[in-house]
Amino acid sequence: MRTYHRYLGFFLAGIMAVYALSGVLLIFRDTDFLKKEILNERQVATNLNAKELGKVIKIKRLSFSTVEGEIATFDRGTYNSQTGAVRYTTKQLPLLLDKMAHMHKAKSADPLFFLNIFFGVALLFFVVSAFWMFLPNTTVFKKGMYFAASGIVLTLILLLV
Repeated sequence: MRTYHRYLGFFLAGIMAVYALSGVLLIFRDTDFLKKEILNERQVATNLNAKELGKVIKIKRLSFSTVEGEIATFDRGTYNSQTGAVRYTTKQLPLLLDKMAHMHKAKSADPLFFLNIFFGVALLFFVVSAFWMFLPNTTVFKKGMYFAASGIVLTLILLLV
């Protein structure tokens, strides 16, 4: 068990670092931390309402704050309903960090979901195999059981709060 634990740990060191960093980064996804503002200019269909425009440019809950003639203004930009020209800003992480966050959040429709399943199963293996690292009658194992119990209790408390 130690051998499998050790070599699987070495094999997954890179991906564990990516998941650790992207996990910390995702905590700040509701802020602009490390994000760059990008100006987008697109040509879309004419005479769209706010909901339709939001779907096209992928901004959830888009609403027009003002409409003056053919120019509709929304939180991040403007839309010309006559010409279909839309100018808006988005905030994105730098490319590498964005790729890491996307990998972390992969859904079943993404090709990366197999990697996420493999990684989840590997982490579960680490949890289980850790209990076979030391003989049960040793002091290290007994202390480990106290730490494991404490961690389980803390996790249950955090889940229930």
